[in-house]
Amino acid sequence: MGFGQRLRREPAFSAYWLLRVGFVVLPMWMGIDKFIDGLTFWPDYLAPWIVGIIPFSAATAMMVVGVVEILAGVAIAIKPRYASYVVALWLAGIVINLLTYSGFYDVALRDVGLLVAAFALARLAAAYDRPWGGVVAR
Repeated sequence: MGFGQRLRREPAFSAYWLLRVGFVVLPMWMGIDKFIDGLTFWPDYLAPWIVGIIPFSAATAMMVVGVVEILAGVAIAIKPRYASYVVALWLAGIVINLLTYSGFYDVALRDVGLLVAAFALARLAAAYDRPWGGVVAR
């Protein structure tokens, strides 16, 4: 059965690819936006306590975040079986940042949804993405 047929006939396979493509494109897009502030002024999303402990400006911190997000998208493209867990941990850190900064609870809740989706991708990747040096479980 071809790729397109599998997408149409296997709900889990199509869910895996929807999540995989989403977690490649969106983190890379958001990461790039950290450098241009096209969607919002990203330094405003960094909790003051974090700004107080980092050795550089909030703007620089968000550029570092942008690099991490771009790398996360690349990692998902290469090996979602493992990278999905890394992305979930990254999202947990973002949620903690947002929950400790008044006024961003709605954004934190959205990111909890993304965290759950990253774990769902990890579980699906266990079936559809080969482990390093191994074979797919299916």
